[in-house]
Amino acid sequence: MKLIKVAAAVLNQTPLDWADNKANILAAIESARAQGVSILCLPEMCICGYGCEDAFHSPGLHRTAWALLQEILPATRGMIVSLGLPIMHRNGIFNAACLGADGKILGFACKRFLAGDGIHYEPRWFKPWPDGVAATMNVEGIDYRIGDLHFDVGGVRIGFEICEDAWVAKRPGSTLALEGVDIILNPSASHFAFGKLEVRKRFVLEGSRAFGVTYVYSNLLGNEAGRIIYDGGALIASGGKMLAIGPRFSFANQIVTSAVVDIDTTRMGQARTASFMPELKRVEPEAVVAPFNWPDVQLGHIQVEQARWETGTHVKEEEFTRAETLALFDYMRKSRSAGFVVSLSGGSDSAAVCCLVALTLQRATAELGVDGVLQKLGYLKSVQAAKKADLRALLTCVYQATENSSELTRNAARVLAEALGADFLDINVNSIVKDYVGLISRGINRQLDWSTDDLALQNIQARVRAPGVWLLANIRNALLLTTSDRSEAAVGYATMDGDTAGGLAPIAGIDKAFLRHWLRWLESTGPEGLKPIPALKVVNSQPASPELRPLEMKQTAEQDLMPYDLLDAIERAVIRDKKTPLEAYGLARAHFPQHSPAQLRAWIERFFTLWCRNQWKRERYAPSFHLDDENLDPKTWCRFPILSGGFERELAELRAAKD
Repeated sequence: MKLIKVAAAVLNQTPLDWADNKANILAAIESARAQGVSILCLPEMCICGYGCEDAFHSPGLHRTAWALLQEILPATRGMIVSLGLPIMHRNGIFNAACLGADGKILGFACKRFLAGDGIHYEPRWFKPWPDGVAATMNVEGIDYRIGDLHFDVGGVRIGFEICEDAWVAKRPGSTLALEGVDIILNPSASHFAFGKLEVRKRFVLEGSRAFGVTYVYSNLLGNEAGRIIYDGGALIASGGKMLAIGPRFSFANQIVTSAVVDIDTTRMGQARTASFMPELKRVEPEAVVAPFNWPDVQLGHIQVEQARWETGTHVKEEEFTRAETLALFDYMRKSRSAGFVVSLSGGSDSAAVCCLVALTLQRATAELGVDGVLQKLGYLKSVQAAKKADLRALLTCVYQATENSSELTRNAARVLAEALGADFLDINVNSIVKDYVGLISRGINRQLDWSTDDLALQNIQARVRAPGVWLLANIRNALLLTTSDRSEAAVGYATMDGDTAGGLAPIAGIDKAFLRHWLRWLESTGPEGLKPIPALKVVNSQPASPELRPLEMKQTAEQDLMPYDLLDAIERAVIRDKKTPLEAYGLARAHFPQHSPAQLRAWIERFFTLWCRNQWKRERYAPSFHLDDENLDPKTWCRFPILSGGFERELAELRAAKD
């Protein structure tokens, strides 16, 4: 047996945060060394950060990344470590993984397939490295091999699939297998999406089986650059067997997951596979060869475990909670903000945002302890002084009433804020609303009236609430969170510079139907390891209403729009699946037979009209977190023209079609 201990690290990096990125890398290397690891795979672009965007075009970034690589290399003595950074070669920028061993650079493997869809924009910055090509580059008088490389280190062959390389049909791993590679390292920056872990596990497991290798997958962790959430989740498989699965959504700076693998076993697995035929050429593909003294390793008991919540019946609810709370915590500390301010209306959206903030602090404290949280929030002197008592005060909830606000929502806001331990302010802004209405009435020389000025009178109430809550956020140096969900964003059911005011929109990537379901789950069950929030009953028991019309008009959101479950179904069909109005109507007829054909036609036409009319609002939304492929964020996922023909021809076909 030839036993080797391999490991994958997940790191919470930040673009251009050279000091912290280096510290996390060095800590991971030392953690791996303490575990007796010989080969360590670190995430993609871990030195500079994956989310540097157009800063990748800065010569200064490249110089600094190279300098940090030189500073980190001495820590690799006695180990083999992959380190991700951009490399400039012949005026092209390449996404590269440096393989370092014993304090020296062995060479640079470059990414062959670039992620250029959805939230990824790699072709803007990088060039794909061509298949089967290797070159030599000279940096500061030293020659280094670069390109489509594999490495023979102490008799063990190591190759790379860098993130997207493993997601394509023609994976580099198939060629590496024919060249006799023993271990494939996959340094990744793979963003979180619901259910995505199962896809990763499949390509890691199947890659290890089909290629007859040990497969080591690493990933980023946390909210690296603002919108994307990385869930970590290192994976190690060998010969078709999963050996280790790392934790996800951790608040740690770095986590190293290791396993002992038997190189002889995978080699013999290839040898006895009838379909396997090594690549035999007159000139064998070049490998970078380097000596290495492999330490003796003992084969221990293998027990692959996943967190209990990952195999339960509420995986999506758990993933949503953990992704959002980790992202909020990182966004707060990386922006050096002193907590969060939320305009709590007593409705479901603002209640969900407040609960997520409270759960953020609970989860961070449960994992890191009070002292660990305080260490990460070291810039907050007030929190350092008051310790745990002030941690809950990082959430401020503000109820802003007008004459159209009900006692039901005021009580719901107060009860929930108290249950969450938040600072609660009850403010009446009705006089300010009346001042604005009076000012404009005098200016246009007529009284504004609900029969003629309905939308304007609704919007002024929402807009009046923005300046005061902004003022409070500024006073407290806190992040003002907006509370619009994805369903509202789709149809523009929000007031610009009103309830959309804020610096971060944490739930703009999730639909209303799921959000209401999640709140009911949180009321009765809650995430594993934390308690439910029974106070949510006062929120969950009432219909969704913006409370912008007089109370006697009994305004509800679904009366203004359509049933939310239908709205979300239309949105998925039209925006995610690109269906026409007529096609969406056919789907709605099949799935919502309780509604009449005429009513479904009217609602579908309303959706298309509001979608086209409100693209400008989506362009102005605060940054939101990416959760799945139903995102509507035009800056990262779903582009649509601000001005368009509004599907007039297609809607005419819907009106003319027979049932």
